[in-house]
Amino acid sequence: MDQIFVEDIKLYAYHGCLEEEAKIGSDYLVNVRVWGDLSIPAVSDDLSDTIDYVLINKIVSDEMAIRAKLLEHVAQRILTQLQNIKGVQKSEVSVAKCNPPINGDVKTVRVILQRESK
Repeated sequence: MDQIFVEDIKLYAYHGCLEEEAKIGSDYLVNVRVWGDLSIPAVSDDLSDTIDYVLINKIVSDEMAIRAKLLEHVAQRILTQLQNIKGVQKSEVSVAKCNPPINGDVKTVRVILQRESK
């Protein structure tokens, strides 16, 4: 199965359980990997034959703009939207909060969810 990987989408959002996170926000990195058959677009060179990574980026931006307490919830919303894209057979999303407020020197906290399309 072929893959498209949209790597390190950097966004500023307001996710988290703490009220401060809702007010000041944080930087996030989102990675999306989708699997599908890319043999036709590999030959046709036609955008309408492939999985559109511009649409993938838009889905991530739209879902990250909706506040959530848990990264798991945001990642699941993104996965649900990805499963509606024509040609996507499987998808994986990782959402990382940069410099999380957890009393430690931690670069990121990341959740990774993976689903098969129906």
